Amino acid sequence: MSRRTLLRSMAVGGAALAAPSALTACSTGSTGAGVSNAGKKAVPWPTFTPARGPAPDLAPTAAGVQAGYTRYPGKLVRAVAEKPGTGKQKIKVMTITYGTPPRPAGRNAYWRAVNEALGVEVEFTVVPDADFRAKMATLMSGDDLPDMINFGGGYVLPRESQFVRSRCADLSEHLSGDAVEDYPNLAAIPTYAWEGMGRIAGRIYGLPVERAKVQGAMFIDREAFDRAGYRPGMSAPDFRAMAHEASRGRKSALGASTAGFFGYLYHAMWHGAPNQWRIKDGKAVDMYGTDAFKAALEYMARLRRDGSYNSDATSVSQVDLKTQFHNGTVRSMTDGWGAVTSNAQAIEDRFTLDVAEPYAVDGVTPVYQQSRGCFGYTVVKKAAKDRVRLMLRVLNWLASPFGSKEYELAHYGVEGIHFRYDGTGDPVATELGLVDSRTNLPFPYLMDAPQPLYLPGFPDLTERLHAWQKKVVPLLAPDDHWGLMSDTYNRQSATMDQIITDGVTAIVAGRKKLSDWDGIYKKWRAQGGERSAEEFSKEYEAAH
Repeated sequence: MSRRTLLRSMAVGGAALAAPSALTACSTGSTGAGVSNAGKKAVPWPTFTPARGPAPDLAPTAAGVQAGYTRYPGKLVRAVAEKPGTGKQKIKVMTITYGTPPRPAGRNAYWRAVNEALGVEVEFTVVPDADFRAKMATLMSGDDLPDMINFGGGYVLPRESQFVRSRCADLSEHLSGDAVEDYPNLAAIPTYAWEGMGRIAGRIYGLPVERAKVQGAMFIDREAFDRAGYRPGMSAPDFRAMAHEASRGRKSALGASTAGFFGYLYHAMWHGAPNQWRIKDGKAVDMYGTDAFKAALEYMARLRRDGSYNSDATSVSQVDLKTQFHNGTVRSMTDGWGAVTSNAQAIEDRFTLDVAEPYAVDGVTPVYQQSRGCFGYTVVKKAAKDRVRLMLRVLNWLASPFGSKEYELAHYGVEGIHFRYDGTGDPVATELGLVDSRTNLPFPYLMDAPQPLYLPGFPDLTERLHAWQKKVVPLLAPDDHWGLMSDTYNRQSATMDQIITDGVTAIVAGRKKLSDWDGIYKKWRAQGGERSAEEFSKEYEAAH
């Protein structure tokens, strides 16, 4: 999946919580020098200090393996000593939403409870995903801004960085280096999330909403794969033979959709291609022109000819593909990491949910797709320092760690009203909690704690995924263009992505030959790829 379509798929597939955003991969326009990092002294990132919360059952690693909890903590901690506000302040905030409009605060016990805990009356505007781009264009061109805005959902908006720099507060003096110690829960946001968000003109203008370092996975029906001969780390030829065997009886080993493009990012990186952009020794190399990418195309085309992909791969939606996976019609699918819980719940014990490890290609060290590290980022409107500090205290409260009373309220609501503990101690939503919830009133999209690996009701799956992460995280490769500026890429990325995805689909589906890829790639370079590489290289040099 391309970056653009992966984000859309995640949103549709219930994995929007894992989707990355883009702070600085946006237009520099005619005033590019004003937002570019080139020639600017970059302020240090916030000093990372882990939050104090209940000890996990499965330890995290500095490299990015998530802390695993096989059960909900029995004793919650208090993460914030004092309310951020006095009870007299009002603030306006805005985020994207994938839910339905929330009930008004006067009839919404969840909203009132969070306001009370914050000591602030929050006026919350939520914008549906389908309307987000248009709403943001109107907002950015107007004069009436909310106090805080979350740029989420993976959108890159025209002249976004110029808007942020001109209309939003420079947060560097509050967050850079040890200054972040005043906001200990914000200090617990991993550095990779800040790096994925990026700086503007060498300064910190936003706060990233962290997401797992693993971008996504090939989710599999483990029993069906095992019967067909699956072995973790098996050779590419053996994986192909296994997929063919698992596709007997009107089943398909490899599920793909119109948003998935045959899972090409996974196959390309398992063949050794970079994670879209690799910048080294002053030169930006894209994945699409590498021999590894062409080898992956050839491999996927063979999988398609074998009948290992579902026959409707070029026409079925990601939502319908998920249904096919859940009922066992297809034996696997690629999806965002945030879809783990919804997939496990929808399967209903039909089979064991697991995730595939990269297959082995002769002479190649496989790499795995590292996420951008953030769902999006939140900015604060320019204001007096005391007002800015109030906003940061509110965000610090919302970043309270898993296992804290604050996290429980923000994520589950009020015990007895929005959730109850089940027999194993996991919080389970009530009927009201499914309506007055963080989905429809997305406080965690404004700011959130680093995500734990916690799958209520699925302790065995938590252990499997944690063990899988320990194998895969050392293979993670970043996309080096994260946090960098390119006017060309911002203006042309939609067209560039379309050239790639149309070309991949045509070749894998058999409508074009592998030899046609050279012409497709040449067109992509002419439509912005070559110029983007030059601009990314300059930005990377300035940022490093």
